[in-house]
Amino acid sequence: MSSSWTTMQNKLFERALAIYDRDTPNRWQNVARAVGGGKTVDEVKRHYEELLKDVHHIDFTGGHQGSHYSSSGASSGNSSWGSANEEQRRRYLNLQ
Repeated sequence: MSSSWTTMQNKLFERALAIYDRDTPNRWQNVARAVGGGKTVDEVKRHYEELLKDVHHIDFTGGHQGSHYSSSGASSGNSSWGSANEEQRRRYLNLQ
């Protein structure tokens, strides 16, 4: 089981979330397949939960403090997200 996420896997993850929304049958299987690299359904679900927590954290702090998830690598200490683009990013990722 792979636990680290590369920059490319994060980009593929974000694209897959935009393609396979909440109403897509077998959403997590499709996302895992799109990410590749041996990622399991459980891993992509956990990664998504991390993303949701960080979006909530960014909303709460106004984006002034780091997050655990970033598009350049999960579990990084600093967020690569600028607060000005958060609403657009959430729409793209189907988080709202």
